[in-house]
Amino acid sequence: MEWKLELVPIPVSDVERAKRFYNEQVGFVVDLDLRLDGGARIVQLTPPGSGCSIVLGGGDGVTPVRPGSVQGVQLVVPDVAAARGELLARGVPVGPVQHVADGALTDGPGGAWNSFVYFNDPDGNGWAVQQGATDPAGGS
Repeated sequence: MEWKLELVPIPVSDVERAKRFYNEQVGFVVDLDLRLDGGARIVQLTPPGSGCSIVLGGGDGVTPVRPGSVQGVQLVVPDVAAARGELLARGVPVGPVQHVADGALTDGPGGAWNSFVYFNDPDGNGWAVQQGATDPAGGS
């Protein structure tokens, strides 16, 4: 049996602000922006190339979790330095390229699967962008 992750709820305090951030600054595609009877709003976005989407919500029935409390959602890209450059060009405050050495984060790129950048959305939800393997045997 296959189990596919399809949707990750991201708790936000302002859905419209978060939609603009994830779409215009981070580059996610808006799949759905729908108001349900009763006022709840469903905004779903998908990172380019991903099979998994996010849904934005806060206090509206989408997720009961406190805005800004999600940490460690991870994206994988073929070139983390290029991804960092895109985020910076779009106005996203993103940290430097780092890697794990001796159990701690160290500045600079690492080997295959060991280069990361980190950013937060306007509510403080934390994201990691990891460089995946670029050779055919390593996938990505």
